[in-house]
Amino acid sequence: MKHIVWSLALAAGLAWAPAHAQAPAAPDGAASVANAPAAPAAPAVAAPGGIQSQNIFEVRPDASADPKYAEQTNGERAKVQPGNNAPMWRQVGQGVTGYSSLPKSQAPEAGNLIQPFVQYPGSRVTNAGEAWRQVRNNWIIPYGAALFAIVLLALAIFYFVKGPLGHQHADGVGPRRIERFTPFERAAHWSNAFAFIALAISGIVMAFGKFFLLPIMGATLFGWLTYVLKNVHNFMGPLFAVSLLVIILTFVKDNIANRADFVWLSKGGGMLGGDHQVPSHRFNAGEKGLFWWGITIPGIFVVASGLVLDKLIPGFGDVRSDMQIAHMIHASLAIWMMALICGHVYMGTVGMRGAYKAMRTGYVSEGWAKEHHELWYDDVQAGKIPRQRSASPQAADATTPSAGQPAQV
Repeated sequence: MKHIVWSLALAAGLAWAPAHAQAPAAPDGAASVANAPAAPAAPAVAAPGGIQSQNIFEVRPDASADPKYAEQTNGERAKVQPGNNAPMWRQVGQGVTGYSSLPKSQAPEAGNLIQPFVQYPGSRVTNAGEAWRQVRNNWIIPYGAALFAIVLLALAIFYFVKGPLGHQHADGVGPRRIERFTPFERAAHWSNAFAFIALAISGIVMAFGKFFLLPIMGATLFGWLTYVLKNVHNFMGPLFAVSLLVIILTFVKDNIANRADFVWLSKGGGMLGGDHQVPSHRFNAGEKGLFWWGITIPGIFVVASGLVLDKLIPGFGDVRSDMQIAHMIHASLAIWMMALICGHVYMGTVGMRGAYKAMRTGYVSEGWAKEHHELWYDDVQAGKIPRQRSASPQAADATTPSAGQPAQV
């Protein structure tokens, strides 16, 4: 214990001696000053060239004496309030266009980061990019998928309840058969169908694939698949546009509504009653409705909006709002077309006996024509419509009996 006390005393003495030796002797007249309370230490000033800083509590919102402080650029404001970018981002959020070195003709929105506030149908009042996202994710995708599910379920129920429509007819041969579609009409139909199927599959994968393919394939394979299908979609679009124009010009004359169509509609096309079908011309009211409301009208808008999305129409697609509106029109009407054409594919394959063969070969038997399109069959029998429309007049005269004459077998 004695050794510990001596050690502490020795350490205290060593610490007191240097401090006492370095203290300067106070002059005689300054004794009273030494007894006065010590003044607060002056703030340390950094040596020239050192790091300088500013107390954040000394910065005021009106630190600048410039009356146009609110209009200062970021560089001017940084001189008085370093790091204060709030006014700039407030303007960005309001859609104010800033400066960009790119020419307006090349990049009209280069200086505009966030679009102004809008309200698209089905969205809240928010900036246009967020409004488009809300329309796509909250309306187009879920309700489009629901429409597909309803259509496919309805067709399945109809098939199991009614089965294929029509009777089985023997194939007509020679003058006993009627040419329903010429080679040109079939080529136009199959070209348009091929392009539409490619567009439909690629569009479905791009719109809905992340819900049913991504969990199975994984991100890498799904990414490559969508990349390939996106290019397929872009290149098939022009083929669909051209073939759609050909389809419209080729079949429009036979898809004009007439009195028989109203009778067909009033009886539901005969599909809800017995086996007898309501008489119709070359195309019944259901086929005419599909032509106008499932192909022609929506197809024109789908093609036009697709060309905008591909930036192939001068003056459109240069700004984001054009792309957003074009996409909403394109996606909505494309889903509508696919839903209706599902019904067309059903009726042209398993839904009606002989319908697929008519488009594949171009010919139908007299029995099939009389059962499904009786008024058209009567016009053929009366000579108002040629049996063989694709042959030359001489060949048609040689193989087709005139009205009222028996056919030679």
